[in-house]
Amino acid sequence: MKRQIISGFLMLVFFSVGSLTLAQTQDDISATPSCKYCGMDRLKFAHSRMVIEYDDGTKVGVCSLHCAAIDLSLNIDKTPKTLWVADYNTKHLIDAEKATWVMDPAKPGVMTRTAKWAIAKKEDAEKFTKENGGHLATFENCLQAAYEGMYADLKMIRDKRQAMKTKPGGHTTKAQ
Repeated sequence: MKRQIISGFLMLVFFSVGSLTLAQTQDDISATPSCKYCGMDRLKFAHSRMVIEYDDGTKVGVCSLHCAAIDLSLNIDKTPKTLWVADYNTKHLIDAEKATWVMDPAKPGVMTRTAKWAIAKKEDAEKFTKENGGHLATFENCLQAAYEGMYADLKMIRDKRQAMKTKPGGHTTKAQ
């Protein structure tokens, strides 16, 4: 009888935590379903999404570090209070500056030629690099790489979008 009660309690706790996690993921995505800058679906890219909270109380949700860098540049007079990023594995929002980042110039990321993924635990990030490549980095390293790669990333994005326009079933039909 004791085991059943304990098992029932543990299951309740497990499902409650899971529900809170899902609610957290859904809350920021419900508030901003698509990226302000590129229009990408933030649920589809839940593993790379970010939320920037400024000290004036405003928030912006974006799909990636690339689009967060754009927002930070456009809002140079606003001070970021907290930068949230999704943990690549769990999709939970974590503090971007406290996360362990993985950068892999050999693989594309979201809106970028160089993958940049945030992972909550350093040991999980180390495991990720052993299995997938890349190297450990800080948020500052990744943000700097996002700014330095902006020209090449924008060129890549424009080229992809242009190619999609010319394909049947692409984003828009080619003007006749």
